[in-house]
Amino acid sequence: MSHRSHTVIDSPYGPLTLVATDDRLSGLYMEEQRHRPPQETFGDYDPQPHAPGSVFARTREQLEEYFAGARTAFDLPLALAGTAFQRTVWQALQEIPYGETVTYGLLAARIGRPSASRAVGLANGRNPVGIIVPCHRVVGANGALTGYGGGLPRKQRLLACERAGRAHDQAS
Repeated sequence: MSHRSHTVIDSPYGPLTLVATDDRLSGLYMEEQRHRPPQETFGDYDPQPHAPGSVFARTREQLEEYFAGARTAFDLPLALAGTAFQRTVWQALQEIPYGETVTYGLLAARIGRPSASRAVGLANGRNPVGIIVPCHRVVGANGALTGYGGGLPRKQRLLACERAGRAHDQAS
């Protein structure tokens, strides 16, 4: 039987609830996030999330680097619970380069389901580890910001953060 635990860390986007299943990150939820599971499903509260080598410590460290513009990809063990289709979409999200966006239609085509842009959007909205699996990098067909479980202002800020980090890298 798997063990679930959770902790809460601060971020520039407000408190983030991290959930681990057997020392693999299985959730990253923002306050007032759409499709946020009930608190009681997060498992025991971990009062010492900074234990060296723990998934919580590694996640916090990598998020801090990302927010500072020093990290463009995450290297964390994940335990993503979802349907086969959702997991396919979430894998494709991880292949969108830092600082870039794609449309739901293009993402659907990339997974071999060109007519499934709405289904891709629904799977995108159910992503259990936002930011780490970058669902904020998906935009509407006309390039407009649409739907984000953490709210459009957060999506806008995340994309601006990545554009700034990318501009800094290109100038270096």
